[in-house]
Amino acid sequence: MKRLLVISTFLLLGACANPHLDQEPLPPTPTTSVSTVPSTPNEPAVKEPERQVDSKPSVPRRLYGWRLGDASVVPLQLDGNTLVPPSDPKVLGWWGSKAGAKKGTTLLVGHTVHTGGGYLDDLEKVPVGSSVTLSGHQYHVVSNRVISKLKLAQIAPKLFSQNGQSRLVVVTCENYDPATGHYDSNVVMVAK
Repeated sequence: MKRLLVISTFLLLGACANPHLDQEPLPPTPTTSVSTVPSTPNEPAVKEPERQVDSKPSVPRRLYGWRLGDASVVPLQLDGNTLVPPSDPKVLGWWGSKAGAKKGTTLLVGHTVHTGGGYLDDLEKVPVGSSVTLSGHQYHVVSNRVISKLKLAQIAPKLFSQNGQSRLVVVTCENYDPATGHYDSNVVMVAK
């Protein structure tokens, strides 16, 4: 329970406050095949990579999401009482269950950059029903919403639980306030 409070405190106080933009190149993208998917009946087909699906739980290394592209994922450790995300806004941090685990939450966090350039800048635009692939494990988005930091703190014990049904939770900040230099809300995407 203490770890859940630390994580929710981290998300409330600064998951996205670091505008550090040192960018390192991403590791090579895994081999993919391409399929053709029509965007709408009136638009030409869009080519989207297909990802292989694994059945064995694995340490998350890459996330591929609808219109988000690919991002590297690195493990996070508590630094004292704080969970510190990667400083590079194009890299996500992982805590919790492995990708494809039978139970528990696989939590991914990353920075939003109010001027652009963060992998999760448009997380709130990922539609419910779309697929994301985390290191070969496919998930389907069941909810994606912008919530207050207070609401996130209230639902954190259940949202980040390592018991119960397996799910992927991706969290970043939203609603930058230039007067304070902080974000007022969080985006919370849940996929199963």
